[in-house]
Amino acid sequence: MSQFPTGVTVVTTRVGDYLHGSTVNSFTSVSLEPMLVLVCLDKKGDTHELLLKSGIFAVNILAQEQEGMSRLFATKGEGHSHNLDQVAYRLGVTGAPILEGCLAYLDCVVAHRFPGGDHTIFIGEVVDGALIREAPPLVFFRGKYVRLLESP
Repeated sequence: MSQFPTGVTVVTTRVGDYLHGSTVNSFTSVSLEPMLVLVCLDKKGDTHELLLKSGIFAVNILAQEQEGMSRLFATKGEGHSHNLDQVAYRLGVTGAPILEGCLAYLDCVVAHRFPGGDHTIFIGEVVDGALIREAPPLVFFRGKYVRLLESP
């Protein structure tokens, strides 16, 4: 799978007062009408369990210069969900955190979920979203962050 370049997102959720975020690159558009997206989450991860409880999530699409944010939310192990203390955010319509400075966000309610081996495929119905700014996206390829080259 490392031969396929992907964009990088931070998926956030909220359970009560507990806010959580995790770097996810298994994300894609499913439908425009209704607007649906999917994220695939490891069943062993904190994000998976919290998404099952909350039923909401936001997909925050990262810009090229946000590699540090991607690394921050990619940290494994207990306590990594408190990384929201280190970034600016606001709460979206669903209550999921919307990270400041991202290219775009999609605020979603879980519409469906399906087993996918050691992952769960979550289909989210987008209830709010926006393009915040235009800039090159953060891209991950062959185990590292890479830059897109613009055509002349």
